[in-house]
Amino acid sequence: MADFLLPAAFEEYSDARKAGFLKVKAAKEQGRKVAGCFCSFTPLEILDAAGLLTVSLCGMSPETIPAAETELPRNLCPLIKSSYGFYLTDKCPYTYFADVIVGETTCDGKKKMYELLGRGKNTYVLHLPQGRDVPYAREMWTEELRRFVRYLEETFSVQITDEKLREAIKQRNALRAARCRLMELLREDDLPISGTELYTFLDGIGFNFDIDDAIAKTLALADDLSAQKSQKVTPGGKRVLVTGCPIGGVFQKVVGAVERAGGNVVCFENCSGIKPSRCMVDEQAADPIQAIADAYLDIGCAVMTPDSKRFETLPALMKEFRADGVLDVALQACHTYLIEGRSIRDICKEQGVPYMALETDYATADAGQIDTRIAAFMETLGE
Repeated sequence: MADFLLPAAFEEYSDARKAGFLKVKAAKEQGRKVAGCFCSFTPLEILDAAGLLTVSLCGMSPETIPAAETELPRNLCPLIKSSYGFYLTDKCPYTYFADVIVGETTCDGKKKMYELLGRGKNTYVLHLPQGRDVPYAREMWTEELRRFVRYLEETFSVQITDEKLREAIKQRNALRAARCRLMELLREDDLPISGTELYTFLDGIGFNFDIDDAIAKTLALADDLSAQKSQKVTPGGKRVLVTGCPIGGVFQKVVGAVERAGGNVVCFENCSGIKPSRCMVDEQAADPIQAIADAYLDIGCAVMTPDSKRFETLPALMKEFRADGVLDVALQACHTYLIEGRSIRDICKEQGVPYMALETDYATADAGQIDTRIAAFMETLGE
C-alpha cells in the first residue's frame, strides 16, 4: 500500500476535519482514487463506473476567504473564494487528496478558478452547453461526456463499460429516489423534520463514500419520520420554498431566520435539494452515455439561457409543496441568479405567491438584518 502524507498543519485542525483527512487517506492507501467536483452537472455515474470516489468541493465557510483574496478579486462569489481558499490552505481533506478535480463551464468565476486550480491539481473541465433548447445541445453534451470517459480511461488506466455504467445508473437513481422520498415528506401538513434538520442530513450524506449505505440511511430516516407524522415542527407555520444559489454557506442564517420567524422551509429547489434528486437516468436506454447526458441536461439552472426548465419547475413545486412564499437566495456577485430574479419574481406574481429576493455572502455581519427582513416577509404571508 502507498503511504500518503497529511498536510503540514494537520495537528492544528479540528477533530472533525482531522477525521475527514484520515478517512480519505485510508481510502487512498487502499488504492482508491478520489474525484472532487463542484456542480450538479457533473456526471457522477461516469466517475462511479471508473471506480473513483466522488465528493463535493464547494467551499461553505468564510474561514479560507481571506487566503483566497490574496489571489482572487474581493467582489467575487463567496463559494468560489471559499473553495479556492481551501485549496490554497490545504484545509479541505477532499481537495488535498483529490486525484482529479472535475470542473464545468457554468459561471465565469468558476471557469477561471479551475484554471488556477489546474496549476497545482489535476483538473478536468467539462464544457456544458449554455442552453438546453438549442438544436445541438444534446449532441454536444453527449460527445463531451464521451470525451470525459476517454480521459478517465487513459488517466486512470480503467475501462468504463456499458455494464459498469448501467450499474452506476441504477445505484445513483436509487439514491436520488431515497432523497426524494425524504424531501417529499415535507409536502404533508404535519412536518416530522425541520428544514434545517433536513438540509443538514442531506449535506452530510453527500460525504458518504458508500453509496449503498447512504441509500439505506436515507430510507431508514424516511421510514422513521413517516412513523412520526403526528409530531409537528412548527404548528401553523407558513410554508416557504427556497430557490436560487447553492446555500450551504448561508443556510444557517437564512433557513434559521425563517424558522425563528415561525415558518417552515418545506422545499429546497437549489442544487443541494430536490432539483438534482429528480434527475433520473433511463436505466433501460440502449446507450447509457446518451441517457446520462439527457438526464443531466434537464437540470434547471440559471447558467442556461433561456432557463426554461427552472421556469417550468418552480410553479409546479410551489403547488406540490403548497408554498405560502418563495425565498430567492443569491450569493454576492452571482450575476446569473441575481439577474434571473426578475423572471422568478414575475413567475411568483403569476402564481399569486409572495416573493422575496435576498443577496448575501458567507459573512455574519448581515445576520441581524436578514432576521429582520425575513421576519417582515413572513408576516406578509397569508395576508
